[in-house]
Amino acid sequence: MIVAIGIFVVLFCIIGLKLHVIISLLLAALITGILCSQNQLFQYAIHSGMTEVDAAKLSQQSIGTRLSNAFGSTAAKIGILVIFASIIGSALIKSGAAERIIRSLINGVGEKKAGVAFLSGSFALAIPIFIDMVYFLMIPLVKSMGIHNPKKFSLYLSCGVGGAVMAHAMIPPTPGPSFVAKEMNINLGLMMMLGFIVGIFTIICGYFYALWANKKWELPMRDTKDITIEELKQKSELKAVDLPGLGVSLFPVVLPILLITGKTIIGLVIDKKDSLNSFQAFLLKFFDIVGDSNIALFISAFFALLLLWKRLKDAKAFRKVVTESLTSAGIIVLIISAGGTFGQMLQQTGIGVKIGEMATVYKSFILPLAFLITAVVRTAQGSATVAMVTTIGVMQGFSTPEVLGFHPVYLALVIGCGSKIFAWMNDSAFWIITEMSGMKEKETVKFFSYMLVVMGLAGLAAIMILSKVFPMV
Repeated sequence: MIVAIGIFVVLFCIIGLKLHVIISLLLAALITGILCSQNQLFQYAIHSGMTEVDAAKLSQQSIGTRLSNAFGSTAAKIGILVIFASIIGSALIKSGAAERIIRSLINGVGEKKAGVAFLSGSFALAIPIFIDMVYFLMIPLVKSMGIHNPKKFSLYLSCGVGGAVMAHAMIPPTPGPSFVAKEMNINLGLMMMLGFIVGIFTIICGYFYALWANKKWELPMRDTKDITIEELKQKSELKAVDLPGLGVSLFPVVLPILLITGKTIIGLVIDKKDSLNSFQAFLLKFFDIVGDSNIALFISAFFALLLLWKRLKDAKAFRKVVTESLTSAGIIVLIISAGGTFGQMLQQTGIGVKIGEMATVYKSFILPLAFLITAVVRTAQGSATVAMVTTIGVMQGFSTPEVLGFHPVYLALVIGCGSKIFAWMNDSAFWIITEMSGMKEKETVKFFSYMLVVMGLAGLAAIMILSKVFPMV
């Protein structure tokens, strides 16, 4: 009932009263938090792994403290990323670097295949790096591409963000699938291989949905806080000689990918438990610092600003771009943090625990059941990771090959697919995509949320077939 009230409040405020989304989300979070009892808070904390002492402390916290903690923890996760990503995006567009990348993309694969390029590119990027960073890197390029063919803007946008979602759900070393694989004692190599196979199938289905949605609904390009449509048009009309080179244009995009991926690879190749020589120790320490997503984006933002300065050579214009990008980032951080606050208040009601307890009664049809549990928890509280953790806690008792009749990797993958349904206003990614692309909330549901449903269901179907044809037991 509390969850239903919270959902009703946020929808009524945004759609009915036309309140600003930040106010609507915080009001819904406040009401949800007030209605949540001390016992619910205590049970939520215990099921989250807290000690009884810490759980008791949480249950006695005031609503103001819980709201501020939830808001602060969300801002801590994405605040720095959003700031530097906004600077990089603005610098790429205003310097002409994004336009150079897009023209090279068109020349390389052709305008007709640009959607496929965005889809496969975002899928590949989301394997080694933080998924929100993929959105930050892709959306400025999508907007630049949209100027060349405005009628296919929604196709480019759906592909640019949709591919990343499924890789993030099923392929280690991203946190969710890595955690599930570890809890179920599944070989990470096997998880990566099958996750890649199923992921490719899901994004192909997502691509066909994006094509259909592009024909059914019109998505106009709009001014956003960081750049106007007129400015994008001006960049698209520049002559090739007036644009920066492809290498320097790509560098701010590729650099953070290399640094973060480098940290992952070094961590796999060099075991900290072994005796290390000086060079190995240096590599570990170096990539531990520069491979952090916040630091990697900071370094990339520095080079993006350097490129912008060389192109503008005007201190006033340079300051204007930086100020506008920071203003845009501030609004995005506030919206995402408000959404995260609402999501955490929903989690504290214990909705995930309740669904888990109900689900243990129905143990037949294990794969569809695991998918359904994950999808319901994700939709109710907004966090894909929480949904995956909740479901694995429910399903772990009967996740052996003897009980399942197939390898547990299929159960792990189906949990990943279920975690993508249904992205809406309690999900931070929903607001990142909405604000950066200039879409309205209803449009984000049509071009992003529904696409995730299609890909999630396609993954469920593929996994069920594979588990029958190749049970691996």
